[in-house]
Amino acid sequence: MASSRDRQRKLARAKLDRQMARRAATVRRRRRIQAGAGAVLVLVLIVAGSAWALGAFDSEPKQNAAAEDICLWTPQDATANTNLKDVGTPETKGLPTDGTRAMTVSTNQGSPITAELDLTSSPCAAASIAHLASRSFYDKTNCHEITADGALRCGDPSGTGLGGPTYSFYDENVPTVPSPSPSASPAPDQPPTYPKGTVAMIANPPGANGSQFLIFFKDFTTTDPKFPVIGRVTGGLDVVEKIGALPTVDNGTGAKVKPKTDVVIQSLTVGEPVTAAAPAPSASGTPASSPSAG
Repeated sequence: MASSRDRQRKLARAKLDRQMARRAATVRRRRRIQAGAGAVLVLVLIVAGSAWALGAFDSEPKQNAAAEDICLWTPQDATANTNLKDVGTPETKGLPTDGTRAMTVSTNQGSPITAELDLTSSPCAAASIAHLASRSFYDKTNCHEITADGALRCGDPSGTGLGGPTYSFYDENVPTVPSPSPSASPAPDQPPTYPKGTVAMIANPPGANGSQFLIFFKDFTTTDPKFPVIGRVTGGLDVVEKIGALPTVDNGTGAKVKPKTDVVIQSLTVGEPVTAAAPAPSASGTPASSPSAG
């Protein structure tokens, strides 16, 4: 039947798109790790060349374990920034790079907020949040800011905007905005850069991500994106919207962004990785129904 063949073609196309996305994400990660560790690699090459000249590689060489690294964690000095908290660092190898991980944020403002962390586009951010959650890093901390961009800012135990763990990591999935062509006719309305429900990292300075994240409670459009997208809200968006409507007061720096009512993360947990799978066609050739979200 034509409908069955069309569905098979769509499923095959969707599978190919997912494979291409995973390959592109892998290439981007490799390039960033190489850029962040360029000086180290030069030194390794010099040492390896000297060792080769001396006959150190006459026997079968061992596999280069550094090539298996997925994420690069850059140490931060806790003596220079006393707002940092040392809870160790995540693993660099064997991290999941496909599918999603569920994140649950329980606050004092109502039902839990749930989200999916994107392992394909943001494996290092997901690995960092999972590591910090396993160390109870986020528990009993305040979401200290309601931003002018329409997002709730959380993840800093110090509540200053300068806090985090004693490591940082690079941006992974910052949205791109196409440059308009001067000769082109006006384009139709573009989708928001950060749709309502987006979960993103925020860093100070930008690019040195740690533990702080944003949950957008309204659409935000910008021509200069700075926040790496790491996932999306899957439940409790009404709670985020309620928090976003809270009155704000001066945070001590002259900025009226601190929620007047304390917004406390009672616990933040991250589930095990779930690999995305294409839905199997039903016997009749029509799409199989999915269970409704609870």
